[in-house]
Amino acid sequence: MGKSTDKITEQTYGLLSGEQVFGDGKTDVIRTIGAQCGASDFAILSGAETDGSGKGRWFLSSVSGYNDACIADENGEKRVAYATSRGSVRPVMPCADIAALGCETSKDISGFEEVRFGEYPQQAAGKARAAVLERDLSEGRLRKTGKRYDAQYDEFCCEDGKYIRVPCTSEDGCLLSDGKRRKNGDNVWIEVSPVRWLYDAGAGLLISRTILMAGLQFSDDSYYDGNFEKTLIYGYLNSTFAGDLVPSVPKEMTAEEKAQYEADMARAAKRRNPYGLTFDQVSEEDIIRGAIESDVAVFLHGPSSEGKSARVKQIDPTCEIIYLRNATPDSLNGRSVYNQSTGEMIDIPPTWFRKVQTKCEQEPDRLHVVFFDEINNALPSIQGMAFNIVLDREVNGLWKLPDNARVVAAGNDMQDSLAAYQLAAPFFNRFAHVYIETTTEKWLKWARENGIHPAIYAFIACRNGEPLRSPYDGEKPNADPRKWEMASKMLYATKQPEMLRSLVGEDITDEFVKFCSRPVITLQDVISGNYSDGDIERMDTSERYATTVGLTQAGESEFDAAREFASKLGEEFRAVFDSFAMPKDALPEDER
Repeated sequence: MGKSTDKITEQTYGLLSGEQVFGDGKTDVIRTIGAQCGASDFAILSGAETDGSGKGRWFLSSVSGYNDACIADENGEKRVAYATSRGSVRPVMPCADIAALGCETSKDISGFEEVRFGEYPQQAAGKARAAVLERDLSEGRLRKTGKRYDAQYDEFCCEDGKYIRVPCTSEDGCLLSDGKRRKNGDNVWIEVSPVRWLYDAGAGLLISRTILMAGLQFSDDSYYDGNFEKTLIYGYLNSTFAGDLVPSVPKEMTAEEKAQYEADMARAAKRRNPYGLTFDQVSEEDIIRGAIESDVAVFLHGPSSEGKSARVKQIDPTCEIIYLRNATPDSLNGRSVYNQSTGEMIDIPPTWFRKVQTKCEQEPDRLHVVFFDEINNALPSIQGMAFNIVLDREVNGLWKLPDNARVVAAGNDMQDSLAAYQLAAPFFNRFAHVYIETTTEKWLKWARENGIHPAIYAFIACRNGEPLRSPYDGEKPNADPRKWEMASKMLYATKQPEMLRSLVGEDITDEFVKFCSRPVITLQDVISGNYSDGDIERMDTSERYATTVGLTQAGESEFDAAREFASKLGEEFRAVFDSFAMPKDALPEDER
């Protein structure tokens, strides 16, 4: 512990200069991966300014022409900030020989050595894990290590690691790296984990992969003369931050403390979870399925391209879909006709109801979904009829829905459709509401399971989902999840990438064509052995990455061969393969 501590506290920590980021002296790391930089969840909670994708702005050590400080903004552009302003920090440290640090290293997919040096709070625990930690804290199951980060946040240790507890103080809440927003007042548990640095051998620097902290004042003097060692940030980095990097070693409990602790744990175990609940995180699909099984009508919100109907069909492939935008009173509620032979009016149920009734009678042990699509694009009179069906489970006051029929509705929100009508409050309140958002991770999982063309899958995965959507301007084609499904069908049928410009636009198609021109080893090549060691040796980092991502579409029978081949590309590429293709609990225990 002593030697490790000395190596951390004896280092000098600083910032990259404007010349190293934007000038002729640009470092190899910045030249390769760019000046954009993501922010850790701890930095975001501390006030880091970020865009919607989590990219932030960070201080440089250089002085501007106006004797102000400089920053790299969220777009990777050089900007000026007042010397007394507060901002975010991406630390660096000089290092001539990473071997001398005695740290764990690995080759990053960008080609640089990644060094794990020191510990720091970085990523937030999921809400389910945070709930467990809150419970354990209240029951006395968490022990303080004696270390405090930023001189204010106590570090706690438990079976699976070390955490700090940070309140969200932003009035608008904070959008964290898991895509979930924490509200003002929420307590967020941040895991303490090794700091990952990229080694730039040419510059002799270790450069933090992410923005680690925020809310720091650059200088206490409004006139910055470029002497970085006199700034507040320099002092903070080489005192507070250097101390925070040193891993904690929880003190041993005395026999009395251990006995008391075990007694407290035994009492807490008896009180824990008296209702027999589970606290796992649930997906949108889990909520939809749970509502259907519970006989609670559920409303799916989201733009037309988000796959709302596809989610319902995954649960009930034979669901009965009624498009309410085109519905008439007769098609939704049935009609009455005159029987000339008896002189009486005969009530005839709508076609959709007869189909649902037949399916429910033929399969009484299955739940069958009635799916009212585009419900808020329907006329208010049609919405009123649908409301009666949802409220009373009855059509036109005459025909009851079968007991094993379930109601799901979907529609576009007002901002997503000019033709949408506001739902009346009583109607809105009869539903459980699920807001559909197709993240890159979810789309890739769906694409693997639904046979999306491997070139399209690899393109979107390699670009971190950036091409999945593009803005709609009403004049030219734009990309969205549904368009990519159509593009996959067209690519399978024509084998001509240029065709895709009619679906996703010219700019994205040009990028896709360039991507498809890269030499990669396909899944079929791997299965058939159609490659040589020389083919692998000649591949650069980007080609290996594209190959690895393409392999993640492997089916169950092909999976082991694909994963073994990814290892041949390098251990870091097997890690990429696992991150895309395998849930964490499916990995061997020593690789989790």
